[in-house]
Amino acid sequence: MNSRERVLARIAGQPVDRLPVMPITMMFAGDRAGIPYGEYCRDYRRLVEAQVRVAEEFDFDYVSAISDPAREAADCGAKIQWFPNQPPALVEEEALLADKTTLARLRVPDPLGGGRMTDRVQAVALLKEKTAGEKIVEGWVEGPIAQGADLRGINTIMLDFFDDEAFVRDLFEFILEMELRFARAQIEAGADLIGVGDAAASLVGPQIYQEFVWPYEKRLVDGIHAAGGRVRLHICGRTNPILKGMGALGCEIVDLDYFADMARARQEMGAQQVLLGNLEPVGVVRNQTPEAIRAALSACHQAAGERYIAGAGCEIVRDTPPENVRAISDYARACRA
Repeated sequence: MNSRERVLARIAGQPVDRLPVMPITMMFAGDRAGIPYGEYCRDYRRLVEAQVRVAEEFDFDYVSAISDPAREAADCGAKIQWFPNQPPALVEEEALLADKTTLARLRVPDPLGGGRMTDRVQAVALLKEKTAGEKIVEGWVEGPIAQGADLRGINTIMLDFFDDEAFVRDLFEFILEMELRFARAQIEAGADLIGVGDAAASLVGPQIYQEFVWPYEKRLVDGIHAAGGRVRLHICGRTNPILKGMGALGCEIVDLDYFADMARARQEMGAQQVLLGNLEPVGVVRNQTPEAIRAALSACHQAAGERYIAGAGCEIVRDTPPENVRAISDYARACRA
């Protein structure tokens, strides 16, 4: 059973030869390959080089085109600040939609139009070629509130939920169309799985999540499924109040950050939901010993049960000792369920 077969079997509820491993690595992957992160984010060939290398070195079951959340916003015209060896940053003080009336003039960018979205589509295609069916290939899009925050500003959009509900819904409709186009382009390029990052969803209460965010997440997930893709939901932060809603989206995989209660997630999402996580990236994966990491991962696995994939709660930080990352794969290789 190769890596791709292993993950697909786990998603389908079929037997696997060992526990799948799918931690998020971005800056860690770039550093292992000696690639400055600014290049990793700008040049799909460098991203692919780093992803293939780290997957092979640490026996991961997938490769991913994730790099930063500023691709769609940049193609919409948002101002981006670049750094040689850090992720690009959206300039929130000059948010593209600081003036709400700009939305009416905004057009959905073409994901194949030569911008940053195109670079990710090219990364997916090259990852597919380089892994030759051996690994799961993961694309990535932003979720509705995460992208809304990128375009409007995180503090401003939080006020919009109370001050201008109609604008929020119009904005989310725009985002939904954009992200579905982007996801379809990545699926057509060869993505087996589309990650949906919606971290800002952890910052709203369950009422706002259920009324405003969840319906658009659900339409995004359903649209990706209609395009022939599978979905990995990634919401960083304290998600305990919205776990039930996350589980009702129908995603093939749900990531849990270390703030979330794995046993509660299993109870609220049901026995069939595949869960991934939720080792603390800094306090455990970076700072503890391999033995302590394996013990912590065993506890996550026990709480999650059989429908589980090994990984951290969020990105493996760049200065994590390689032996600590290898401890995750070592544990997985020893598990036959």
